[in-house]
Amino acid sequence: MSNPYRHLQTRPIAGALGAEIDGVDLSRELPAEVFEEIRRALHENLVIFFRGQRLTPQQHIDFSARFGELLEVPFVRALDGYPAILPVMKGKAETKRRLFGGLWHSDMSYAQEPPLGSALYGRVIPPYGGDTMWANMYRAYDTLSDRLKQMLDGLNAVHSAVRSYGSGGAVVNNGDPAHKMDVRTDDRAVQEVIHPVVRVHPATGRKALYVNSTYTLRFDGMTQEESEPLLQFLYEHAARPEFTCRFRWSEGALALWDNRCTQHLAMNDYDGFDREMHRTTISGDRPVGVALRV
Repeated sequence: MSNPYRHLQTRPIAGALGAEIDGVDLSRELPAEVFEEIRRALHENLVIFFRGQRLTPQQHIDFSARFGELLEVPFVRALDGYPAILPVMKGKAETKRRLFGGLWHSDMSYAQEPPLGSALYGRVIPPYGGDTMWANMYRAYDTLSDRLKQMLDGLNAVHSAVRSYGSGGAVVNNGDPAHKMDVRTDDRAVQEVIHPVVRVHPATGRKALYVNSTYTLRFDGMTQEESEPLLQFLYEHAARPEFTCRFRWSEGALALWDNRCTQHLAMNDYDGFDREMHRTTISGDRPVGVALRV
């Protein structure tokens, strides 16, 4: 198969999404033509991976910031001296009710303007386990029946951080020294926002399913009980194996993904080992739904 890029070498890792990119040193300032091919590779593969990188926190920030302004993530203590870097950690002695990122989700869909994407860099990697999975939300939408698509195109859903970061939230530890991450709750955790169930990607124009089991509470205008059967179907449908890829981390690997058309899941299968990742989060815009025809 011919290489579709002039400056990159890409290798798909699964049929649904995901590609590794070789021959790029992210610690250097990339020429504009190389960066634009990386952006195109992201739009075409939804999540892209760079192995063998040696990045300082500032170099990680500098690369990520070429995609847009970086966000400071609420609820979680940032890396000392680098408010744009979220340390995602689990210590070898930790036990948790739920791993941070351990359910399918699109980052911060509880925000009025959810992130464009995220860049996650592997610093301490267990000898096995700790993989991350991604799912293609274009494909999740495209494979629905026409009748269900028609119905979903006209629906909105309510998103909130309450189940993760509210009082008693699944990943809140409020500074418990037994946990490496400091995850705290505040008033923002109970705020609700409304987003379209099907969002139109601003760069590709494609439709993507935009509900997730971590932050979506219910359909707008419906009760949770009324919403639950269809939402559960959509969650399970979106995570069908043929819609996913799975990445085995190595030290110095960086994953860059598009939150507008993917979901992801962190595997919690490495008890007894340390794992430390650094994440930057790239600002996005308010999701736009399908224009309804009159």
